[in-house]
Amino acid sequence: MSLLSGVSEFFGLDIGTTAVRVVQLANSPNNKQLLRYGMTQVNEKAAASDSKADQQKLVQAIAEIISKTGIRTKNVAVGLSSSRVFTTVIDIERLSPAELEKTIHYQADSIIPTDPKDSKIDWAVIGDSPVAANKVEVLISSVPNSFAESRLDLLEGTGLNVISFEPDNLALVRAMIPPGTTAPHMVVDIGNKSTDIVITMNGAPRLTRSIPTGSEAIIRSATQNLNIEPQQAEEFVFKFGLSQQKLEGQVHHAIITTIDLLTTDIAKSIKFFESRYQNAKLERMIMTGAASALPEFPLYLANKFGVEVEIGNSWNGVRYDPGRQNELLSVSNYFGVAVGLAERNE
Repeated sequence: MSLLSGVSEFFGLDIGTTAVRVVQLANSPNNKQLLRYGMTQVNEKAAASDSKADQQKLVQAIAEIISKTGIRTKNVAVGLSSSRVFTTVIDIERLSPAELEKTIHYQADSIIPTDPKDSKIDWAVIGDSPVAANKVEVLISSVPNSFAESRLDLLEGTGLNVISFEPDNLALVRAMIPPGTTAPHMVVDIGNKSTDIVITMNGAPRLTRSIPTGSEAIIRSATQNLNIEPQQAEEFVFKFGLSQQKLEGQVHHAIITTIDLLTTDIAKSIKFFESRYQNAKLERMIMTGAASALPEFPLYLANKFGVEVEIGNSWNGVRYDPGRQNELLSVSNYFGVAVGLAERNE
């Protein structure tokens, strides 16, 4: 889903459930220098709705943040929410590219959840199959035509030229995991309504999942179990997190059941990955998204899974003025997708 070849400059656009984010980098493989970035809040209803009035609000928000940041190029690489995109890894016979494409489209009915005739399908060979010597692993993504075309119409209506669509979780991996990383890494992106899990190995995603539990569910647990207002619950969650020492561990006890819904899915993902790739062992977990900043959450995961856990840095592969480091790191949890989109070079 890319038309990047020959494009001299572009920016990354992440349309989230509560905010729109943009990032523009110097477009050179060896010089990923930050040129412009910005974020503006959007109404959650407007971001999810198909109504013309809500879509217009979204258009206004996009136009405002582009104007505010001073981005002049009309070329844009756009992220597609993991809740709208189906992504999986399958094993297919080792064939020529033309034969492989025919086989994928022939088998699409049994691979993707939507009607292939009504879907855009993209694929890439990512390596040899771990289960059969005569097969290769293929990463497949599909998105309903209706969604892709409505998003294209919306953006072209603002005068933008969409040069690429990419699933959010794949863009995120590009920003979070340094090029050349071969050992298995997991990225856990805890968003407002959902959490994306991606496990990579040898530079390619090997497992992707989207779980319908995010920071909103964690805050709702605190609201209900502590019998307090949502705003106060949010403050408590982000101030005390999983600490058992603060407030006598009341916040920990209020949210731990919801946290463990997440950890159960993380555990299932690790088990599936390590059973498929039997000589592989998950080496590191990288957390990002708003809820990754909960006090003692990374430590909780490290103890539970026995792996290194770190807070991801969206600006990891980006050059910028050292004087801006504190400013950029303070918003790093929110910019992984936009940075990853802006880092595309193929």
